[in-house]
Amino acid sequence: MNNDPREIVAGSRMGWLQIVAVIITIGLNALDGFDVQAISFAGPGIRAEWHLDPAALGVVLSMELIGMALGSICLGGVADKIGRRRTMLGCLVAMAIGMLMATRATTVVNLSIWRVLTGLGIGGMLASVNAVVSEFSNARRKSLNVSIMSIGYPVGAVVGGVIVERLLAGHDWRSIFYFGAAFTAIFIPLVLILVPESVHWLARKQPAGALERINRTLQRMGHGTVSALPTISSEVRRRSMSDIFRPGLIGITVIVTAAYFFHIMTFYFMVKWIPTIVVNMKFPATAAASVLTWTNVGGAIGGTILGLLSMRFRLKSLTIGTMVLSTALVMLFGRSPADLTQLKVICASADFFMNAAICGMYAIFAQGFPTHVRASGTGFAIGIGRGGAVIAPIVAGFLFQSGLAVSSVATIMACSSLVAACVLAGLKLGKGAVESADEAAAPVVSSATTG
Repeated sequence: MNNDPREIVAGSRMGWLQIVAVIITIGLNALDGFDVQAISFAGPGIRAEWHLDPAALGVVLSMELIGMALGSICLGGVADKIGRRRTMLGCLVAMAIGMLMATRATTVVNLSIWRVLTGLGIGGMLASVNAVVSEFSNARRKSLNVSIMSIGYPVGAVVGGVIVERLLAGHDWRSIFYFGAAFTAIFIPLVLILVPESVHWLARKQPAGALERINRTLQRMGHGTVSALPTISSEVRRRSMSDIFRPGLIGITVIVTAAYFFHIMTFYFMVKWIPTIVVNMKFPATAAASVLTWTNVGGAIGGTILGLLSMRFRLKSLTIGTMVLSTALVMLFGRSPADLTQLKVICASADFFMNAAICGMYAIFAQGFPTHVRASGTGFAIGIGRGGAVIAPIVAGFLFQSGLAVSSVATIMACSSLVAACVLAGLKLGKGAVESADEAAAPVVSSATTG
């Protein structure tokens, strides 16, 4: 009998519970897509009601991103310490409260506070779900599943965009946050019932009752049970979240964080400013929401295709290529005429490559960090990297206020993805570690190719 439950999960066909867990993480990532973009959809209405200038609006657009950065860094470590499931539930509560209370805001300061709380929940959720998908997947489907999970973001934005168009037709911007709060709350019972604690986390941490919990989960997955917990050496037990800064992992930590930081600047320039740019072209807010919706359709398709390609080609090469192509298309967006059809096509094409690159980065996070720092490493990379998300709307706002045209601002912001591609080119990944081997030897960085 195989007594390492991690190897059972890695080497067996995926059972119904694993498939359901992956589907739920897609939905959880869709909450990120909707929640983050809610303020973008609401931006034109907030600006009109509160008479904000572009620089002030840029600050408002960045508030949940500050919370997201803090949440990713701090709560990723919490997920490695207390478990993936508890952290996800706590994050859902924070997100629901933040969305609901945003409807009560009457000043920029009030709104900013609740958007920071929402961002804290989103940041912790991102770090947690990446670990959950990786640890609930078998070895063959891991990269594909992480990429599929990542497309939840644009899917949430697409579905949200369709709903927002209808909400804005008869209600003000607050209706967007009411919908977001209700949709977020629905996932609390789903996670409670259908997402047990990760077998990998239980096998590594071995809390009281770990064997019984592991076997219950294995049975629900349709796999055989184990008679004992795997042996964890004293050297492995001494490992901590700080390992991401030690030899063996610090290289990947620095490079993937920097690459994510620069690429996300380009991505969030588009996400946060498309509605306002379209409205400034004399189109109504509903048309702006439609352009952003089609932008995210392109992102969802791009992420799906990258996931499928990752089963045959190297993630690093795919990710670099999509970053370079996204640079060119964001530049093209800046030179688009005031034509809705052309705007939709160009924005969808740009996000096809932008989101594909983000999906590639998430897959690299999942493969590069071992179990005991998977959420911490992912959270650190996302948290620091999301600093680029915080900076992007503010920088763009000040560039616009300085008098630069859309074409010039788009060119400047697009070049950030090109920098990311250059940084990622320096990434060196180790070759093929078995998932459970991270508990038997020094930290190992997995290959970027899938098996």
